[in-house]
Formats: sequence, structure tokens, C-alpha cells
Amino acid sequence: MQRRTGAELPTPPRAVIVSASVGAGHDAVAHELAERLEEAGVVVDRHDFLDVLPGPAGRILVGSYHRMLERAPWSWKLLYGSLDNHRMMSMQASLFTFLAGRRMKAILPDDTAIVVSTYPLASQVLGRLRRSGKVEQRVHTYLTDFSVHALWTSGDIDAHLAIHQVPAAQARTAGCGGVQVIAPVVDRRFTQVTPRLRRAARARLGLPQDARLALLVGGSWGAGEIERTVGDIEAADPGITCIVVCGRNETLRERLLAAGVRHAYGWVDDMPSLMHASDVLVQNAGGMTVLEAVAAGLPVVTYRSIPGHGLTNAAALDEAGVARWVRSQGELAAALDEAVRSGDAGGATGAGQVVALPGVDVVDLLLDSAGLGRQTGRAVAARAHAEHHTAVVEHIAEQATAPMEYVR
Repeated sequence: MQRRTGAELPTPPRAVIVSASVGAGHDAVAHELAERLEEAGVVVDRHDFLDVLPGPAGRILVGSYHRMLERAPWSWKLLYGSLDNHRMMSMQASLFTFLAGRRMKAILPDDTAIVVSTYPLASQVLGRLRRSGKVEQRVHTYLTDFSVHALWTSGDIDAHLAIHQVPAAQARTAGCGGVQVIAPVVDRRFTQVTPRLRRAARARLGLPQDARLALLVGGSWGAGEIERTVGDIEAADPGITCIVVCGRNETLRERLLAAGVRHAYGWVDDMPSLMHASDVLVQNAGGMTVLEAVAAGLPVVTYRSIPGHGLTNAAALDEAGVARWVRSQGELAAALDEAVRSGDAGGATGAGQVVALPGVDVVDLLLDSAGLGRQTGRAVAARAHAEHHTAVVEHIAEQATAPMEYVR
């Protein structure tokens, strides 16, 4: 019996996604995108850009950023502003290409059909490699934020995928090529809230059924002026109960509990339930949490934004009508009341704009760019699975009919 060789098996298309464990948003997008590509029959390799950097460079990079946000937010604002120009961007790109270029090329197998970056520094390195011809595949940058900093932009990236018309316009103004508006990829558990879902979520979480609940978030690091925000909300509307998600900032959580905040959580895996239970989201960074809230039909207010990208995202979200930017404490009471009333009326203020402009399906776009399609990817994957199964059966049959060999 002639066994089939591995070389004869069809190979499913491969995608490589480069993210970074800087906060949680870049990785969250990478996870959701990988899941959808795999459903379409694509083999997906995910890599953390921090691991692509040599030695401890990745840990130093994220540690420095975290310390700036936590201890000296003004320093991050200065750095963020200083990098938002072509000269500084070019220097950063050269530095990180020197540090990570060779290893970045190594994580792209020859059969890679799709390359996506969800982190700006990874995009800069891939752009330089694309320019030099060391990467031949088309490279896509998934713009995870509503505002587009210079670090996100590269004339050598083939496509910049924006989650709304506002960041798309900013990307085009910055000289990005191949700008397309896509439907944001969000965890499918973030479904539109209904009265029944809200009651069930509150019962499950032990939250009062008849209260007005404000969900406060500061990202995975619990960054920003969270304690002052709690105080401001309670002063603006004593009838609102604050629910605070501190992420991995256990010190913040302990301070809040000691101050009498009853509903202070650490890292939360079931954010959909918290959003379904709440009447309004108050956030300060404008990341993935906003898109999750929009998907859940939860009104969003931006308040006490963190420096740098928090401020630029606040402006972009406000321009898009997705989240009202409350710039002063005096505006807070009216903004909260408006948001809660809009939720009571059956939807989040501004959420309809994201629904009305969903953009193209990102998986279809990526498959089309590689000359594939959903059915092509699934067919190849199914054929590969069937061929592998047949090869295994034939191998077992061979072993069953082969002469027995004894080892003494």
C-alpha cells in the first residue's frame, strides 16, 4: 500500500498577526481577528511584538510606559506629543527595525498569505521590511484607536484599516495608503442589551435592580484619576451608584474599597455582564472598551482623560458622536443624565452612528487581498483535514499488515 506523503497534503492559507501586550486592547483585537480568520479556514500565528524585541527590551518598553502613566502622566503627554511628527517617527522606526527587524522577518513563514499588525511599533518595523523587499506579502495595520498618531502611519504599509470614518479621515490626512473603514471586531458576547438581559445581569452580579449604575473603567492597568472620577460622579448625582473595574491595579481596588466604594472589581472576565447591568460607561482612554460598550448598547461618556492618546481619542470619539467628551466637572451631571435617559429610551447615544457605518467585513477584506475567499479557505482546510485523516488511516492499515518485529 502506497502511503501519501505530507508534501501532497493541501495547505490551508496562513495569517500572521503581530500584537503587543501593552494594556489589553491590542491583544483583544488580535484575539478576535484570529478567531474569525480561523473560522474562515485560515491557520493563524499570533506573536507579541514585545517578544520579538531582543532580551529584556520588550519588558523595559512596556514597564517604562506603565510607570509614566502611573507616576508622571505629564511625561507621557510630552513624549506622545514629541513623537507626533515625521522626523521623530522615522527615528523610532529605524531604532525598532534595527532591534526587531531580523526576528520579525523570521516569524513570517514562506507560506504566509496575510500579515496584520495591531500595534504601531510593529507596523513601523513591518513597513521598513516591506520597503526593503524583505517582506513580500501585503501588510495591513489595524488601527485600534479612534485617533491616529504618527506612529500608526507608514507609507510602506499596504493598507490601514480604520474602525470609523473619523480615524479613516485622520489616516488619509497623515498620508496613509490603502485606508478602508472596517466593521470593528468585538467579542460576540457583547450583544445589545435588553430589559431582560439587564435584570438577569444585575441579579447574577448582586447589583440593585432599581439603581442607576455608572460603570467606570481605566483600562487593564486601572490608569487615570479613577478615585477623583468616583467623587465627581457622586457629587454630580448622588442617586448614581458607581461600579469600578480596576483591572490589574489591586492597589487602586483596595483604596476604593477602603473609601467605601462597594462595587470595586479587579480584573474582570465577564465584562459583557457588567455592561449589560450598567446604565452608562464612564471611561478615560477611548480604547477597546468603548467599542464593546457600543456593541452592548451602553451609552459612553469620556471624563478625566488620560494624557496623550486618551485626549486625542476623546476628541475623535466626540466628533464621531460615539462618546460625549465631558471637559469639566460642571458638565458632568447633565452628561450623565442624558446618557442614562438615552439608555432608557432603548439605545446608546451615538451608538447608531457606528452601526450605520459598519464598514466592510475585515475577514473578507483580508482574504480578498490574498486572492482567497471564505469558501476557498474553508475548502482548503477541509480538504487538508480529510487528506490528513486518510493518511492516518492508511498508516494504521500498513502497521496492522506489516510483519511483527520483536526486540530482545
